[in-house]
Amino acid sequence: MFPENTTHRTTEQAVTIHQPTPLATIPTAPVIPIQPGAVPAVTSIVLPDGRVITGYAIAPSQPQPIAAKPVVSRAAVNIALGGIGFAAVCGGLALLTTFIAALAALVQQLIILAAVIFGGWTAVQVFTAAGQSKGGTTVNIRKAVIKRNHFHG
Repeated sequence: MFPENTTHRTTEQAVTIHQPTPLATIPTAPVIPIQPGAVPAVTSIVLPDGRVITGYAIAPSQPQPIAAKPVVSRAAVNIALGGIGFAAVCGGLALLTTFIAALAALVQQLIILAAVIFGGWTAVQVFTAAGQSKGGTTVNIRKAVIKRNHFHG
């Protein structure tokens, strides 16, 4: 029913197996087995399905002792110190703004004082010159009456 496969080798043909050969041999020292100081005990465990597993018991490894932790963590100390520094800076900035406001008020008061003093000095100079005549020419201006193009003085 199916055609015979002609690509496969028949069982009568000989098969040649090639084994790799090493290029160079490395001399090795003889292996000497070393016995442990104490032979561990062999234990057997019976599983619920009836199988038996036999092997050596392995002692669990002990973790390294943990160094004593400080009472307060370093991060908490750093955060607290940062908060104290921030509060000190904010207080200093509040004092700085208060100082700047006080300095601005002082400058404003000095400007007003200078204006009052200069204005008073100017007023004194103007009013004292009008009351005293020191050797100048006095001109009296009278009311002149002009009637019909004729001057009556």
